[in-house]
Amino acid sequence: MNSIKLHIENKVASITLNRPEVFNSFNREMALKLQETLDACEKNKEVRAIVLTGNGKAFCAGQDLKEVTTPEINPGFRKILEEHYNPIITRIREIKKPVIAAVNGVAAGAGANIALACDIVVANEKASFIQAFSLIGLIPDSAGTYFLPRLIGFQRASALAMLGDKIGAQEAEKLGMIYKYIPSEEFQETTNKLALKLANMPTKALGMIKELFNKSMSNSLEEQLAMESKYQIEAAQSEDYAEGVAAFIEKRKPNFKGQ
Repeated sequence: MNSIKLHIENKVASITLNRPEVFNSFNREMALKLQETLDACEKNKEVRAIVLTGNGKAFCAGQDLKEVTTPEINPGFRKILEEHYNPIITRIREIKKPVIAAVNGVAAGAGANIALACDIVVANEKASFIQAFSLIGLIPDSAGTYFLPRLIGFQRASALAMLGDKIGAQEAEKLGMIYKYIPSEEFQETTNKLALKLANMPTKALGMIKELFNKSMSNSLEEQLAMESKYQIEAAQSEDYAEGVAAFIEKRKPNFKGQ
């Protein structure tokens, strides 16, 4: 069985973590395959939005502990971090296309933090998030210590990381951890509509927004203003901008091409 499933339709690439028997926890094969799939989606000009989700009851339970407790196959934590999770996070942030995390069930450990690294996170009302690391004597990885305090504030992030509390989808939305939670019966349809909407937007500009948000994490105000000026001038020269203005004046729906 393929650990990663890829389906492309209507300019949307749906990537599904596919180890449901172990709640989609990561082993080396799945981690490397996800990187490969993200690279393929980045290069594919037909793909203009990406959805990352899980098969079965879970989004992702983090690291497969069987792998790290079996000496013959244990890659070791250095490899797991430097060759598995860190490259996944980097790819998600550097792809100049919107990446939606569609959290269908529990997202624990690295699984939670991979979701939080995505541009937009939506969650099934039955989903939950847990920084499970401290419960087994570890620290949050996969950029958890980077994104979580920025999303929900220092105090709350510290508490969740240290206590390992499970947070439901509704509370996650209330905390600002995710974009929104969605009733179970509407989850698939709403996620599909969101992805389709993004795929038909001026994705060149969306990629610029993503880069600007990335840089805002470390830029000074002056640096950010200069970068905004540079990117706005570039955006104003795009085909999408010309189409957007023409459609507005002509009172019609724009046909953006991401160029």
